[in-house]
Amino acid sequence: MGWFRKRALLPTGIFVVCAGVYVATLAGRITQAPGENHYGHLADSFLHGEVGVRGNRAHGTDDWACYDTVEHGPCPNYQYSFTDQQRYRWYVSFPPLPAVLLMPIIAAWGLDAPSRLFFAIFAGLGPALLFVVLRRLREGGRSERSLRDDLLLTAVFAWGSVYYFTAVQGTVWFSAHVVAVALIMLYLLWGLDARRPILAGLALGLAFMCRPTVLFLAPFFVIEVTRAARNADAVACSTAKSAFGRAWVWLRGVALRGAFIRLAWFALPLLAVGAVAMWMNNARFEDPLEFGHSYLQVRWRERIERWGLFNYHYFGKNLAVFLAAVPWLTLFWPYYKISRHGLALWITTPNLLAALWPKRSTTTMVGLTIATLAVMILNLCYQNTGWIQFGYRFALDYLPFVFVLLALGGRRFGWGFWTMAIFSIALNTFGAITFDRYGQYYDPDGTQNTVFQPD
Repeated sequence: MGWFRKRALLPTGIFVVCAGVYVATLAGRITQAPGENHYGHLADSFLHGEVGVRGNRAHGTDDWACYDTVEHGPCPNYQYSFTDQQRYRWYVSFPPLPAVLLMPIIAAWGLDAPSRLFFAIFAGLGPALLFVVLRRLREGGRSERSLRDDLLLTAVFAWGSVYYFTAVQGTVWFSAHVVAVALIMLYLLWGLDARRPILAGLALGLAFMCRPTVLFLAPFFVIEVTRAARNADAVACSTAKSAFGRAWVWLRGVALRGAFIRLAWFALPLLAVGAVAMWMNNARFEDPLEFGHSYLQVRWRERIERWGLFNYHYFGKNLAVFLAAVPWLTLFWPYYKISRHGLALWITTPNLLAALWPKRSTTTMVGLTIATLAVMILNLCYQNTGWIQFGYRFALDYLPFVFVLLALGGRRFGWGFWTMAIFSIALNTFGAITFDRYGQYYDPDGTQNTVFQPD
């Protein structure tokens, strides 16, 4: 027990400090429920044995899904008569795990429960678990970082990335990220060396029930399985010249039976979670593969119907925000504006650029990179940019992997890295304090058409 307390002391301290900062940043919002309270209403529905919104009505006009049970398609954008109310059914289409976590709180305090406070406290888990992952890599000899380096990376993630402004919102889009990040950290922890396949699969499956695109982080575990299952006398990959040849040599050295057993245990909880999701989809939309975002009552639904939720058509616009969204300079106070599409990822956290030039490469790093790119490309093909945001929040679907890549990359954290860390923390503190509270710093356009400063 003494050993456990000693091991838990520092991660617990990180959790307390981070959660405390997030709660303090909430300021006057500490006792508030979010405006339209999607997850609160979904939790309330679950408590009453329903999968739709209780009372069958939207509690606002921001991202509620409506299903026409006669035409089996979307409703006509809030415009229908009272007599048609039973024909049109209202739902929260966002994956339900955050609502499940809220159920005890909603049961105790009702829909006015301070769910912003709950998610701000929960957000402290993300940085604490990141530190646990980094510590395990360091103690296992996989990372050459010092304790100070691990704490620096943890601080940059906690307060120097888009995670900070996300952690203090409490609204449906951001709450999903907060819960998913903690589960991605657990997936990393249990997936390293493929040591805990069932728990890794469960963590990824539950993260899927917050952010479906994170399912494409699965290649990381697959590659870790092949690394752990390689025979001790296997031929070194360096004997092959091409990348394909090295991959073939690598696979030939894998003990297939052991690898398949671990992959089967990994897949089992994923399939179970997928079955629950498919049941819920079918109960709501008469289609096990329909999550409901196709029925969102939004002004840009026409483009969703034309191009779908994911399409290369969206790639250029999303890539522009991801790489090139910068503050606009103006002639009037405060002399700059930030687009509602947010700032580019390298601006909010320039430290991430160091991951592009690692000093070394390992099989684990290859797995982390492949999984990161898979989710990154999928998100860049999504029907919106992450709108409305301070920075590119969709990066949180893979940002824990990038921070682990920074730890494993081997480059020294010199004065340049520390300078960027200070800048990142200052900028993201500004974003956490001002986003959705001080509108004078943000462009007011609500059409999604204005990505860059108009001429």
